Amino acid sequence: MIKQGYEDFLRHKTDKEVNNRPVTIVKNSELVEVLSKDVKVGDILRCRRDKELPCDMVLLSSHNPEGDCYVTTANLDGETNLKIFRSLPETAILQDEESLMDLHAVIKCQQPITDLYKFVGVMELHQPGQSGPVVRSLNAENMLLRGSKVKNTLFVFGVAVYTGEQSKVALNSKKKGQKFSCLEKSMNKYLIAMLIYLVIQTCLATGLKYYFNNKDITPKSWYFYPAAEDQGDYSDSVLKFFEDLLSFLVLFNYIIPISLYVTLEMQKFSGSVWIGLDLDLYDEVTDQRAKANTSDLNEELGQVEYMFTDKTGTLTENEMQFRQCSIGGVKYREGDTGLLPCSDEETSEIKLREFILSMALCHTVHVNEDEVDGRARSDSELRRNYEASSPDEKALVEAANRLSIILARGTPEYQEILVDDKLVRYDVLNVLEFDPTRKCMSIILRTPEGNILLICKGAESTIIHKCTSGPKEEVLRHVTDFAVEGLRTLCFATRTLTEEEYGEMNKKLHEAATALDDREEKQTEVFNMIENNLTLIGATAVEDKLQDKVVETLEKLREAGIKIWVLTGDKQETAVNISHSCGHFKPTMRELMVVKTTDQRSCGERLASHHEQMGLDPRSEYALVIDGASLHFALEDHHESLRNLCLKCVAVLCCRMSPLQKALVVKLVKCSPEAPSTMAIGDGANDVSMIQEAHLGLGIMGKEGRQAVRNSDYAFARFSFLLKLLLVHGHWYYNRIAVTVQYFFYKNFAFITAQFYYACHSYFSHQTVYESLYLTLFNITCTGLPILVYGIMEQNMKAKDLLANPRYYRRLNRNSLMTLPQCAYWVALGIWQSLVFFYGFRFLIGDDASLKPNMELSGLWTFGTWVYTMCVLIVNFKLCIETSYWNWVAAVCMVVSILGYPVLISIYSGILWAEKLQISYFSSTTLYFVFFESFMSWSFWFNFILLTAIAFLPDYVYKVSMLYYQQSPKTLRQVDSCSSSLTHPESLTISQNVPFYAEDCEYRTANLLNANMEISHANNGLPPGSYINQGFSEETDGPRSGGNDNSTSTSAKYDSNSNGVVLTTFRRVQSMTTDEKNGVSS
Repeated sequence: MIKQGYEDFLRHKTDKEVNNRPVTIVKNSELVEVLSKDVKVGDILRCRRDKELPCDMVLLSSHNPEGDCYVTTANLDGETNLKIFRSLPETAILQDEESLMDLHAVIKCQQPITDLYKFVGVMELHQPGQSGPVVRSLNAENMLLRGSKVKNTLFVFGVAVYTGEQSKVALNSKKKGQKFSCLEKSMNKYLIAMLIYLVIQTCLATGLKYYFNNKDITPKSWYFYPAAEDQGDYSDSVLKFFEDLLSFLVLFNYIIPISLYVTLEMQKFSGSVWIGLDLDLYDEVTDQRAKANTSDLNEELGQVEYMFTDKTGTLTENEMQFRQCSIGGVKYREGDTGLLPCSDEETSEIKLREFILSMALCHTVHVNEDEVDGRARSDSELRRNYEASSPDEKALVEAANRLSIILARGTPEYQEILVDDKLVRYDVLNVLEFDPTRKCMSIILRTPEGNILLICKGAESTIIHKCTSGPKEEVLRHVTDFAVEGLRTLCFATRTLTEEEYGEMNKKLHEAATALDDREEKQTEVFNMIENNLTLIGATAVEDKLQDKVVETLEKLREAGIKIWVLTGDKQETAVNISHSCGHFKPTMRELMVVKTTDQRSCGERLASHHEQMGLDPRSEYALVIDGASLHFALEDHHESLRNLCLKCVAVLCCRMSPLQKALVVKLVKCSPEAPSTMAIGDGANDVSMIQEAHLGLGIMGKEGRQAVRNSDYAFARFSFLLKLLLVHGHWYYNRIAVTVQYFFYKNFAFITAQFYYACHSYFSHQTVYESLYLTLFNITCTGLPILVYGIMEQNMKAKDLLANPRYYRRLNRNSLMTLPQCAYWVALGIWQSLVFFYGFRFLIGDDASLKPNMELSGLWTFGTWVYTMCVLIVNFKLCIETSYWNWVAAVCMVVSILGYPVLISIYSGILWAEKLQISYFSSTTLYFVFFESFMSWSFWFNFILLTAIAFLPDYVYKVSMLYYQQSPKTLRQVDSCSSSLTHPESLTISQNVPFYAEDCEYRTANLLNANMEISHANNGLPPGSYINQGFSEETDGPRSGGNDNSTSTSAKYDSNSNGVVLTTFRRVQSMTTDEKNGVSS
């Protein structure tokens, strides 16, 4: 309860920080500062640059005279590029609080909806001297959303429309519910089973008591019957029945491990602290440690089967870097001294200058001039900051800047370029915006010489077809080379227009832009007419910088059996390129597209077509790409078909998604019949919904605010930290908690079952075999400390082995340590050992044999002390067997637990504390000196050694069999080394004394099927030049002699030059005979 309260306090603290942010509103012609939680609909807000907007508001005006502003919506849709928003002309002139007080207007808009890109409303402006209001339409271009940030503008004024829970970002969020790990759910089920077992055991004992009480022989038992009858023990009243029932319930209730919950909470809390202290999860660049917002899901880190990840800021750094280009058919790369040719061939200086100039002019980049000390500077001295609607555009303009053609200023009307310290002005006549259908954008400029120049850039699949001249074949070859390297490519083309041509084009552009019907289709038609008869001048290659080790991280997570889905609000082309560059999509995968569907029918047909395609070629690996619009239709009417298709694919990419759609996709998999464990990871507010929906939510401490971090279960700074968190911490925590839970079941059964045995021998009286102090100390002192330390510090495998062999992660999937057979084994072992404890000593004192030198008989408390001592030592020895990682803390706690028991009991039973302290609790003298007399016989110690061996015999057999069938980390490292070398057979050598089996290899080298490879092996008894060949069928699990077209074969040719043997390629084989294994071993 205290831990939960502390975690709730931390969440309350972060919520309070958001709600109490200062916001400036206009009130009575003055600027008044209020808290963000106090903003109401209709308030006019003044928001400054780089500050998050506190609500959804209609833009009234900005610091810019035109009334527009640039905004980044990275928190909402993951896009870091700038978007331009505009105010109405009637309000754009109201740029101070006094003029805003003269505004009389009414805004009518739709009810709040989740769609981030849609807003429908009107503004009725009441102006003096007019009979009626002036009505102006409002759309998404006029709406600034909560969570976005204003850029390149000192301030903006806006009127609040949607606040609090009605804002779009809040509607796309879901309320955070309580999460439970799969292990905790299983534990609760087993505890219910234990409770049922307790009730049955209690009822059975009560029933047997009344059965024996009613037997004819009972009244003849003169040694107890008269006294028991006088005390009313043989009454048949209902009250007496319930008294007996509750007495047995109290006697057997230790079967329910109540202290388990306390131990688990302490272990989990300590585990969450260790995550923050792990230096491998510390980022030196940002000086941020990993953070655990909850400790309830530590073990769930070891159960992930599906990972849903954001793209921007999670996989990438949000940084684009210009790397290479193709100019005039010659490939160049950027070096320290400028563009360097990649071969001996070079293009002319004129073509170089033309290409760089195109990079500096064809864009919609906004320029900020940074005057550091306020003094006047020349154009060449000014430091400029570029803000763009596309990260590619910014990277290209910055590259042109480094190549000595500097974009000095840019407005919608003109662009000024600094060339050789001379300022050159280009007038902007038209901008043909980018759209995903055309896959290109163009700009029409008037040059300083008075010529009209069209510059077009876009995807090579579009631009090259529009070109009638230029080095098309060379550029296409270079673009292919760039794509292989994972770079994003754009082609550039130009066209010089005559005044007559431009006049006709401009007329058609104006007609299409002012059309009321089918405006987009008409504009596209005009754009395609203009972007024609181009001259190809080259192509650029930009690197979308991935976070460090993203490719390696995704590959190892895939080896660990985790299926990876990328969910992003970014455009399709950008998302697909990133999926290829980060290794999410492999070159061998066949891509299935479900994009640009317009209704449920077309979406269903597309899904059915892909199902049919996968059925015709089931051996291929498939990757699915689906956009937000198609996903909307699929989730409405075809969710089963969509889920089945997605689950069959190796990789899934969802693009142009709203935050709520991300959560729906996570839920789609989470609620599938297999009920896999899901994990979502992101860094922005648009990722909060899926983070909360998944079983496990992770936040990246990135550049998109802290919303994802606040709402996540665990947060860290780098995507690559996932490997340590999942493969190491997840593995350790799951193993620790699973063993802890089952150990409690085991030790309680081993301890308290003796009570039931004694009840059977005591005519089902309520007499306990253990003294009350033993019952008190068992879970607290005698066995509590070692298992607590085990759950905090145990490392069943080394971290380097877990990181080197991600397949170990698969062994714990599907809650494998908490399956019914596993729990049954632990419980059965506890019951077996309780039988050994009780009846071993029962046999020792059979027929009232005396074990003491003075021939005195051993009493009940002596017998109970023997059984108790044996139980305490054995259950602690069992934990020693389970412990793999010993340090001084674990060793000291085990020694304290084992030796602390005799010390405490000696002190308690060796002194008459009632006389010393005069406390009624110590009035009983039943244990006085019993502990010392109990162990005076050598027979006890011999019996103790014998019973210990018998108690652990089943566990020994089980452990040996498990070690025989499981492989060590060293063997698996050798298997991984061999598997990775299959793609480089010339470097593969396997030592003759290391056994290697085909079933340890999963196929990874389809390109080596049926390969015959030269190998050498000295003293092998085979003549030089002979071959061995063993084929493994893909349809059956068993091997068969020889290879054919339908089998994957291993072929090797022996020579007598060296001591190595090369194995080519293997398929997984489930069963092999010993002779067959020897046949493929080194």
